[in-house]
Amino acid sequence: MAKIIDKLKTASRTLFSFELLPPLKGHSIDEIYRSIDPLMEFNPVNINMTYHQPEVVYVPASDGLLEKKVVRKRPGTLALVAAIKFRYNVTVVPHVICAGHTKEEIEDILIDLNFLEIKDVLLLRGDAPKGQKVFIPEKGGHAHTVDLVKQVKNMNNGIYLDPSLKNPVKTDFCIGVAGYPEKHIEAPNKETDLRYLKEKVEAGADYIVTQLFYDNKKFFSFVEECRAMGIHVPIVPGIKPTTLLSDLRLLPQIFAVSMPQELVSELEKCKTNQEVREVGVEWAIHQCRELIRYGVPAIHFYTYGMTENVARIARAVF
Repeated sequence: MAKIIDKLKTASRTLFSFELLPPLKGHSIDEIYRSIDPLMEFNPVNINMTYHQPEVVYVPASDGLLEKKVVRKRPGTLALVAAIKFRYNVTVVPHVICAGHTKEEIEDILIDLNFLEIKDVLLLRGDAPKGQKVFIPEKGGHAHTVDLVKQVKNMNNGIYLDPSLKNPVKTDFCIGVAGYPEKHIEAPNKETDLRYLKEKVEAGADYIVTQLFYDNKKFFSFVEECRAMGIHVPIVPGIKPTTLLSDLRLLPQIFAVSMPQELVSELEKCKTNQEVREVGVEWAIHQCRELIRYGVPAIHFYTYGMTENVARIARAVF
């Protein structure tokens, strides 16, 4: 199966891809299948699977004090990646993150993926744990995505963490990284953020998938700025249609994205989540049509488990 970078470079039309969250602990894989099934008619070039690090929670103990526990709310990512790949015969892209892992643990994850013949990964730093404002890497882990890119690139060159390995096999991972049309929330300015992105590309990233945005002009400017910086890999725009009444308040806060006044005015009229979804579908259709005219290699949808609206958008534009 061809790697994503090859598909992006040779595509004669704009391709379609989307992202899913693993189900919560105790839920069934059938939830994932129900999310995927409506979107398969659009021949996704890939399906991304997010990874969620363990969380620290505090629960009441028998002595009346709070006990610290580490829990995994969305386990099973590797199993899901394998199940989806073999059920649908589609390229699955697992997220591999710095957060919560040592370099050795990351190497083991990559070895498992290689055994599963997964050749595409999206590399991310990951967020700070809930309740923690500053990202702190694991002891023996990576502080920045660029270092994770270098580790994967080393494995592609047959360089593992243990220098005593004899005749180690080279992996063949295609590497995707994230880009931010309106800059990463932690970056001091746009220029610094672009410099960090260029470092990831120079370290070995093959393509870029952007954070969600609602103003295409922000994306077009981002692409131009990347090209001016010497970043020439494919750039895939990320789209998330609005779905909830709280989106108007929370999306700018969580993702540090701005919304055009025209979209804000329409969302302010909404009284129900269904009305918000209708606005989201129409706005995303408008965005996608303009992006396709611009010539983007693919459009990547952030579904957060809601795919009915994405199917309506895809049906209108692909």
